[in-house]
Amino acid sequence: MKIKRGEIEGTLGQYLGNLATRGLLALALTLPYPTRVRFMGWFMSRVFAPLAGYTTRVRENLHHVMPDLPEAEVKRLMHAVPDNAGRTLIEIYSGPEFIARMKDIRFDGPGAEILREARDTRRPVILHTGHFGNYDVPRAALIAHGYDVGSLYNPMKNKFFNVHYVKAIGTIGQPLFPRGRKGYAQLLKHLKSGGMIGFLSDVYVHQGAMLTFFGKPARTALSAAELALKYDALLVPIYGVREEDGLNFRVQVESPIPYGTPEDMAQALNDSLEAITRQHMEQWFWIHRRWKPERLAKALAKEAAQDRAS
Repeated sequence: MKIKRGEIEGTLGQYLGNLATRGLLALALTLPYPTRVRFMGWFMSRVFAPLAGYTTRVRENLHHVMPDLPEAEVKRLMHAVPDNAGRTLIEIYSGPEFIARMKDIRFDGPGAEILREARDTRRPVILHTGHFGNYDVPRAALIAHGYDVGSLYNPMKNKFFNVHYVKAIGTIGQPLFPRGRKGYAQLLKHLKSGGMIGFLSDVYVHQGAMLTFFGKPARTALSAAELALKYDALLVPIYGVREEDGLNFRVQVESPIPYGTPEDMAQALNDSLEAITRQHMEQWFWIHRRWKPERLAKALAKEAAQDRAS
């Protein structure tokens, strides 16, 4: 089999990128927990994000959905958003020290008692969160309090980084299911047995439904809603909200989403995430390409042309 030069260069780039990341993580992990979290927030915000184009992406996303946001707030978020992302990364890699902080965490919101009842009666539950605060806090906190939570994860594009990333999130709690046919089958088995499973779906999905997020069209996966309907599971929005000290968290558990069409339920999930993001703007990952307006415009134009031709 012939190996193309581009494939070699891509693999080499992934390998070198992973070495740099592992070195940075190893350095941070030598520091006391509070210091390492603050350091990684600073490094991501002041060093990595500007080089990687993340600060520009934050500005572009904010301009797309909130064009009237004051410039001072935009500049604040251009640093505060990657700061939260950097803190989240090193927290996930901090293993026992991170887990220890979950034992005394506070559960707030109208869904907290409903979750406890579901745990005790083995009612299937689909937990839905977004790339907000620290998105692994709800899973870690629930597992620390005796909940049977499994989670579907997306393997990282960098295969070298993926090996230690999966180990890190696996240390926080099990079971984990890789996205794919086998992992999905295991996830469904866990759900049907009365367990809880976690989803993140606040990313652009090429074949997703045309819903809205912050008032703008956003392709959105319907899988969480469809599973809730199929298996009579509660669909519960849940968030790991970072406290003002930047180190501690509370878990916000919202009321289950009422049953309806998958589109209506998924839109309710988008609305829930938008609502909590508006309360803590720096905690949602505005570095993601959530809307992709240029791609969306081309797709809509193509669909319109096909409709006219048919």
